[in-house]
Amino acid sequence: MQLLVYLLIYPLLWLISILPFRLFYAFSDMVYVVVYRVIGYRKKVVRENIKLALPHLSDKERLQIEKKFYKHMCDMFLEMIKTLSISQKEIEERFKFKNLEVYLDLEKQNKSIAAMCSHYASYEWLISITRYIDFEAYAIYKKINNKYFDDLVKKIRGKFKAHLIHVKETVDVITTNENKGVKGLYGFASDQSPQLKKLTHWDYFMGIDIPVYTGAEYLSKKFDMNVVFLNVEKVKRGYYEATFEVLTQDVRSIPDYQLTRMFLDRVEEQIRKKPEYYLWTHKRWKHMGKKGTV
Repeated sequence: MQLLVYLLIYPLLWLISILPFRLFYAFSDMVYVVVYRVIGYRKKVVRENIKLALPHLSDKERLQIEKKFYKHMCDMFLEMIKTLSISQKEIEERFKFKNLEVYLDLEKQNKSIAAMCSHYASYEWLISITRYIDFEAYAIYKKINNKYFDDLVKKIRGKFKAHLIHVKETVDVITTNENKGVKGLYGFASDQSPQLKKLTHWDYFMGIDIPVYTGAEYLSKKFDMNVVFLNVEKVKRGYYEATFEVLTQDVRSIPDYQLTRMFLDRVEEQIRKKPEYYLWTHKRWKHMGKKGTV
């Protein structure tokens, strides 16, 4: 059944990917109408999340953010599909790294680098960084249940020679690389909601006490990595810019959980600046109020 679903859907995805950009975004507008107005995909979750995170805004202001978010989400999802056929020239024009020299200076230290980023603006096209760097690039991700679509995501994100690592493989892969002297750039989307366990760390995100993901901090300390925050901004439709911000070049000297707090502060700044570009469909605050229950 998984293969049948894949064989039926893949040709459509390919056709979407080869559309000229003008038609491509016109198609995204149609998808928005279906996803938001007809299906109402996760509309309740989105609405509750925005209200939780931005309680100071009026209902009208939050509704405007909601609509803008869905338009952006449709663009971003389709842009991932566009990666199937996008050329190197096209992606270089549409996704720029503003201060690449900051990152390249870190490579000269011959230490692996942890890049902390959020589900904001375009995290999919970050893979284009591979053209500019010497280190091997790795992105940590969660597998898709359909193995054929999981392979497709690997193909899409690996087009520019970026490697995908499943969450459970991360420690083994980094350990193997370090033992071989292979230095890597490891991408962590660290604003995810972790599993609720007894030792889960809690902190405030947008003013709400929730469990937070600390894997990037743990691994960067374990392997003594330099750590950067990748701040991605949407310049206009289909165009993005990323800026590197060095969080630390001496990660082991930073008190536990302070690096995670530094990251959360920067994500909050992104959200408050232009909230419509954050991925509101995920249940970031699903464990609020559960502290001490495990």
